[in-house]
Amino acid sequence: MKKTMTAKQIADYEQLCMDHANGRILTSDGLRLVCESNNLDPEAIGKHVLEVYTKFRTECVYDIQ
Repeated sequence: MKKTMTAKQIADYEQLCMDHANGRILTSDGLRLVCESNNLDPEAIGKHVLEVYTKFRTECVYDIQ
């Protein structure tokens, strides 16, 4: 049986590719970097993530839906 993608699936995939190309996806390597740079301290990691999120939101780095 031949499977086909819907127009929505294609659009979602293209958005995913754009996000990946523009560094808007947290990879496992990126997560490890954040965790290790904060000495695996959950509070420090959470604080770092929230600071980055706030900065991105303030600078309109991505659309908030």
